[in-house]
Amino acid sequence: MAATSAGKVCRYWQEYQSLSGLICYCEVEAFGKKLSAAELAEVGCTPERRRLCLKTMQVTVGYGRVPATTTVPTTSCDPPPQIVTTVVGAAEKKVAARGLALLVLGVLAGAYIALGAQLSTIATSDLAKYVGDGLTRVVAGLVFSLGLILVVVGGAELFTGNNLIITGVLERKVTPGQLLKNWTAVYLTNLLGALAVVLIMYGTGLWKANGGLVGLKAVSIANAKCSLTFGEAFFRGVMCNWLVCLAVWLAAAGRDAVSKILGIVFPIAAFVASGFEHSIANMYFIPMGILLKGAPALAPVLAQGFGLEAGVAPAAPPALAHLSWAGFGMNLLPVTLGNIVGGALFVGCAYWLAYARAGKPREAAAPAAQSRGAVVP
Repeated sequence: MAATSAGKVCRYWQEYQSLSGLICYCEVEAFGKKLSAAELAEVGCTPERRRLCLKTMQVTVGYGRVPATTTVPTTSCDPPPQIVTTVVGAAEKKVAARGLALLVLGVLAGAYIALGAQLSTIATSDLAKYVGDGLTRVVAGLVFSLGLILVVVGGAELFTGNNLIITGVLERKVTPGQLLKNWTAVYLTNLLGALAVVLIMYGTGLWKANGGLVGLKAVSIANAKCSLTFGEAFFRGVMCNWLVCLAVWLAAAGRDAVSKILGIVFPIAAFVASGFEHSIANMYFIPMGILLKGAPALAPVLAQGFGLEAGVAPAAPPALAHLSWAGFGMNLLPVTLGNIVGGALFVGCAYWLAYARAGKPREAAAPAAQSRGAVVP
């Protein structure tokens, strides 16, 4: 069933490059699917065509028809062309979600990323003095990956990951209007979820742990983010979501939970360890720092940590001058724009061009190839 009589590629014919070479197979034969006469006619699956496809399977896979008791050997992840199909399908489902479901899933995603952020803060509050700055950054990234694992495996709607909906627009399965509506709704609900965790974590008082070093770490992280220039924040946002969307892309390739988690951990650890900027994570980091910089219980620790004189308010300039709600907005704008460029352009558009758009001309070449008796997968 490599091609129909009209020369169009059969949707049941799959091929990809493996380590051992080209693999071609028919999903109907390989997985025992049952098609009606109408479905067979629709894809042009004639007896002659089936024999040709089975011969092709014999050459590339090593067998033709799969016995009922035999399972088809598979890898633990899908090949890149299949990932594009998966991501486009997910894009269609995401823009179809609305109302209460979208609200809940958006809030949960913001909360999950915030949970990863607070874990990262606590785990590394005093780690640098034992293992140095480099390893501390790696540990921060490894534990922060909890957030995206919860989003992907648990199920939630995350703005940065949803930048991949651009593939649905390019494939003309999603309209630009649907894309913007989803991004806006998810961005705002992510903010609600992140701020909810900020308030809850503040209420726990755990920022006083380790002699107030957890709180000092939180304020230091937030202050550093608000001290970035527009350009620094933008380009760090680009690099961040390039890696985050690659993590989502690899997770989409995984066929089991372990594969998905492994696909997530390393790109996320890389972005955190490198110091890149994630808009949704910053919805937790910066508001938490703003709340804590004025906490009376942290005043002595902050005064010592930022070199302020005893009795001077922790928020006094110049040490924490940029850490404010205005500074939060000035960070969020360039980071968000950078995230969109990194995720939508460098991952979504790039892979669509490589594996979806680049494959379309082959359909036009199919009739000529078939006239020469060639099999067009």
